[in-house]
Amino acid sequence: MNTNTQDKPIPLTLKQKAIEEVKEAFALTLYFGTWFCALSFLAATILDERPIPLSMFGFALIKAAFCAKFLLIGQAIFPIKVKVGHGILRSLLIESLVYLVIVLALNYLEAGVRGLIDGKEFLISMTEFGSSNPLKVVAMSIVYWLIVWPYLVFMGMELALGSEFTSALLFGRKK
Repeated sequence: MNTNTQDKPIPLTLKQKAIEEVKEAFALTLYFGTWFCALSFLAATILDERPIPLSMFGFALIKAAFCAKFLLIGQAIFPIKVKVGHGILRSLLIESLVYLVIVLALNYLEAGVRGLIDGKEFLISMTEFGSSNPLKVVAMSIVYWLIVWPYLVFMGMELALGSEFTSALLFGRKK
C-alpha cells in the first residue's frame, strides 16, 4: 500500500487493486506451476513414459492457475490473520486446513462442471474426482497442503513484518 509523509495509508484505486490482484494471481500461478510441473515430470519418469509428453506441463500450468484462483477466493472469503501472541505458524495452521477444504471443495465443483461440459451428470462427475479413490484424494490433499503451507507462511510473514522487510529478509535489499 502507498503511504504519504505522515505514514497514513492511501487507499488504492480500483485499477491499482486489480493490478495488484493480477500480479498476485500470476505469482501464485508460477509458484503452483513450478510444483505441478515438477510433480508431473516425476510421475512421467516413474511411469517410464518416453517421450515425455509436453502437454502434461500445459495441463499442470492450467491446473496451477485454477488452484491459484481458488486459493485467492479462499483468502477473500477467509482472510489470513496472524495472532502475534501465537506466532505465525500456530496462527496459520488452522487457516491452512480451511484453505485446503475450500480448494478441495472447489476442485470437486470443477469436476462436476467439467462433467456437465462432457455431457455427464454433475453429481456423478463430482464423485469421480480423484478417480473416486478416497486415498488418492487424501494423498493429493497432503501434497497440496505441503505446497500451500510455505506460501501461507510467507504471507503471514508479510502481514507480521511488512512486505518490504520480508522481501529484504528473504531476497536481500534492493540496490
